[in-house]
Amino acid sequence: MDLSFTEDELAFRDEVRAFLRSAVPADIREKLISGRYPSKEDKIRWTRILAEKGWSVPQWPVEYGGTGWSPVKQYIFSEEISQTPAPEPAGSGYDLGGPIIYTFGNEAQKKRFLPRIVTLEDWWAQGFSEPGAGSDLASLNTRAIRENDHYIVNGQKTWITGAQYADWIFCLVRTDPAAKKRQQGISFLLIDLTSPGVTVRPIKLIDGEHEVSEIFFEDVRVPVENLVGEENRGWEYAKILLGNERYSITYVGISKLRIQRIKDLAERTRVGGERLIDRADFREKVAAIEIQLKALELTQLRALTNQSKRQKGTPDPAGSILKIKGSEVQQAIAELLMDVVGPYALPYQSEEDLQNNEPPIGPEWAATIAPAYFNVRKVPIYGGSDEIQKNIIAKVVLGL
Repeated sequence: MDLSFTEDELAFRDEVRAFLRSAVPADIREKLISGRYPSKEDKIRWTRILAEKGWSVPQWPVEYGGTGWSPVKQYIFSEEISQTPAPEPAGSGYDLGGPIIYTFGNEAQKKRFLPRIVTLEDWWAQGFSEPGAGSDLASLNTRAIRENDHYIVNGQKTWITGAQYADWIFCLVRTDPAAKKRQQGISFLLIDLTSPGVTVRPIKLIDGEHEVSEIFFEDVRVPVENLVGEENRGWEYAKILLGNERYSITYVGISKLRIQRIKDLAERTRVGGERLIDRADFREKVAAIEIQLKALELTQLRALTNQSKRQKGTPDPAGSILKIKGSEVQQAIAELLMDVVGPYALPYQSEEDLQNNEPPIGPEWAATIAPAYFNVRKVPIYGGSDEIQKNIIAKVVLGL
């Protein structure tokens, strides 16, 4: 199989690179290079720059604001975004909720919600996990009881990324508790987070940042018109959504950028009188990770050549393979960055400290490395734990 880019794809890559060089605001790019998080305002500003170009939702169909790019061109664009670097399209509306709405939603839902995702006028969150239902998602207990033209929603969602910014959330809710199989009684519901009865509470992660929240629903009235697709078929839609998410978790481009950062920092770091980058044992570690990353990249490109099933709306088990290996590579890179930072990983400075211009402890670049290491420990869990992915591979790929 020839996985080389065609002349047309190489020309497209040059076009994307030229645009990103001129369009990404310098302050946002510098934040990302230093390992800091872009703010909500940064992401909105960048999304609207992309929207003006017609590139804010590149994977979507053209009729909803997408580009019509092939899967390979979408891959190239994502890689260039990561390595510039520039922020990924913000919120869960772009790559998760939006595709479910345009695939299974009705025309009114498409007209109402999709244009506001394109320009990030609405920030979406994903409401799947609960305190007793993470990887075992079918155990969810959030209830939605229909009363005339509304559902009355009660329950709790947790580990909701970006909920502190979100205007809307797409949720899996239990609409038929008497269903013979747990998966058969779940529906896909769109909920306005400004509705009475919704409470969003922050959760601080081990890296000290407020990235996720828990959300409580107490007698929240949700119009029936916000049901996506058919009642009690939400599990089918969720499987497709999670397949998309697992592809996105691979993060090949971001891993390439971090390896380059490792090399740059190792050139500045001295151990025992010599540069860290000149030590044979360190160079062997870098080379081993680069080999794994190249294998992951080639596997992802091979998967892109067989997109027909996923485009028809069925989950692709290749996402499980990519998710497992992508998680391993990301964690290995984070560990190698800790080797570079050495004892300066011990002092902790939060993003808020840095934004308040508090002087860094140690080299200026060191402050974000330990928090990033702790943050990446979660990667094998979210989007379905690695154990769940192995079960999927055993069942769907190996037929066990």
